[in-house]
Amino acid sequence: MPVTERKLKFAFYWGASCGGCEIAVLDIDEKILDVAAAADILFWPVAVDTKYSDVEAMEDGFIDVCFFNGAIRTSEQEELAHLLRRKSGCLVAFGSCAAMGGIPGLANLANRDKIFETAYLDNPSTSNPGRTLPSKESRVKEGTLTLPEFHDRVRALHQVTDVDYFLPGCPPPTNLILEAVNAVIKGELPPKGSVIAPEKSVCEECRFEKSEKMLTEIRRIYEVEKVEDRCLLEQGIICLGPATRGGCSARCLDAYMPCTGCGGPTPNSMDQGGKMISALASILGLEGEEALPDEEIERLLDGIVDPVGTFYKYGLAAALINRRLEG
Repeated sequence: MPVTERKLKFAFYWGASCGGCEIAVLDIDEKILDVAAAADILFWPVAVDTKYSDVEAMEDGFIDVCFFNGAIRTSEQEELAHLLRRKSGCLVAFGSCAAMGGIPGLANLANRDKIFETAYLDNPSTSNPGRTLPSKESRVKEGTLTLPEFHDRVRALHQVTDVDYFLPGCPPPTNLILEAVNAVIKGELPPKGSVIAPEKSVCEECRFEKSEKMLTEIRRIYEVEKVEDRCLLEQGIICLGPATRGGCSARCLDAYMPCTGCGGPTPNSMDQGGKMISALASILGLEGEEALPDEEIERLLDGIVDPVGTFYKYGLAAALINRRLEG
């Protein structure tokens, strides 16, 4: 039976993320009533008391669409990714963390041992005289307590299981959420593997004036006395608009804040950070670096305080080089 002739079955899951995507679902306001009229939500741990065992008991493919937000950090999240893939006809990577690893993916700059050492042993706000670290099993008088295994690296959803569609954003804009839900309800989804967002960059949605000016320095936004109504890059502020897929209506830029890249790479771009680095090099004049004194190159590069956090804030886990190499 076509999905348009019966009530749909939806599922939502929250992996390694902040929970903002869960709130974004409610940000569609009264349109949530239309969703409720068109679909039953069978699984939503943040709001519905459905057990994992209930999902396991469902027939494979029983859920029409699962919106999976969050990256994969633990064995529990990986297990649920495989389970929900099996039980869902369509799996959507919902938000930047599921689609690209998101901000949790920046943890790939360290391994599990270093993360535990920082969080539980050498943190000035932590009192741990026994130097106890989390373990998968702990025995107490009542029995054995278990915790999910903390993986050594963060992965995006598609690095763990097959994904049908990607809905980017941190969180996804409500207009894109509604577009995706309406496409499901009407049976008008694009080809598998599509990103449900326009095939244009944030720059194309930005209202600021642009020219061909070259930069002589990089400045952070708090160092600019007055941000003007012109391209932030031209004012020396790093903005990832040229390398980021649009669909957000450039809302951050309307608030005079630079794009940080949550929409993911533009179409036909293999690596979002790499594309932005190339774009920045061209307007800084670094493409002709052989003609520049070493001191000038160092001065320009020193203006980029946190290169990985700047160019791979949301996409490190899915980048071509996606973690710190050990050894």
